[in-house]
Amino acid sequence: MKSAFLIGPQQFEVREVPDPIVPDDGLVLKVQACGVCGSDLRRWREGPAGAGSLLGEEKSRVESLVEGHEVAGVVVAVGSRVSHYQVGDRLAVAPDIHCGRCYYCAHGQYNLCDDLRYLGISPEFPGGFAEQMVIPGEVLRNGIVHRMPEGLSFEEGALAEPCSSVLAAHAKADTSLADLVLIMGAGPIGCLHAVVAKARGAMVVISEPNELRRTVAQRFGPDAVVDPFNEDLEAVVRRMSGGRGADIVICANPVAATQTQAVEVVRKGGRVILFGGLPKANPMATLNANRIHYGEITVVGAFSYHPTFHALALEVLRRKVIDASQIITHVFPLEQIAEAFQTAAGGEGLKVIVKP
Repeated sequence: MKSAFLIGPQQFEVREVPDPIVPDDGLVLKVQACGVCGSDLRRWREGPAGAGSLLGEEKSRVESLVEGHEVAGVVVAVGSRVSHYQVGDRLAVAPDIHCGRCYYCAHGQYNLCDDLRYLGISPEFPGGFAEQMVIPGEVLRNGIVHRMPEGLSFEEGALAEPCSSVLAAHAKADTSLADLVLIMGAGPIGCLHAVVAKARGAMVVISEPNELRRTVAQRFGPDAVVDPFNEDLEAVVRRMSGGRGADIVICANPVAATQTQAVEVVRKGGRVILFGGLPKANPMATLNANRIHYGEITVVGAFSYHPTFHALALEVLRRKVIDASQIITHVFPLEQIAEAFQTAAGGEGLKVIVKP
């Protein structure tokens, strides 16, 4: 079979490797679709050395890595000790693998696990940029694996993973009909935030400096799209909110300046959601602590999700609450994975899918 190995900064090598051996307590998945994520792009830019973490600390140093954690495929082999899956099952798979032993796992906060590992990110769990991938027993027990609903395409199944984190963030923000939601960034995640916020009944304003992305964002029906470099974002938000400011601001990009600005444009008593992680080499942001204090502003992080949100994402996609055809703009075969990453990095479209 073929696997795409990241071997250096912006360097992939597609290799012929032996077909995987099915573990007794696991299964083998024939990958049908795998999305390119922003975290995949960060490792692609930096190379595989230090792979293993989303938070920036170096857990191990590796020479090559099979990325890909937004996965959908078909079961082609099942281990002798597995009874709840069978050949032919259509599965969607997400990256998180919790330990099941730590304080956070004991309290159901699996995304905060002290020993969280990831498919396609931790070197011991090769990901979905391959024709086949092993789903070991540990992943079946403590990972995120769900059967896809009937009628859902594999591309939609892969899209469930980024949808899950967006759904979880809006559950945390308690987005409602009463809210004006400002979304900082109109990449694939920012556009998903716009769709979910609109589905929950909110007014939506998108702030995006890139002209092409502002144009693409219009298809998701925001109430306003603002160029923050050439327009007064705060004035637009205050005009649309009766002078108060945004009820919720979602920082959906890896830019510290937007986090600083978010605290200035949110209303008193409002919520700021830090959704996009900052570069590990420069993870600090400056926030107006007096405005947070005197305005009783809530600033919270939103990272990953409980596995139930992955199941919800599949159902939301099945019901077309999120129209995957509007989000997925490019599809590439595995042999063109280098072009797929260049396209995703260049911002020419939104979600890029690789189909091994």
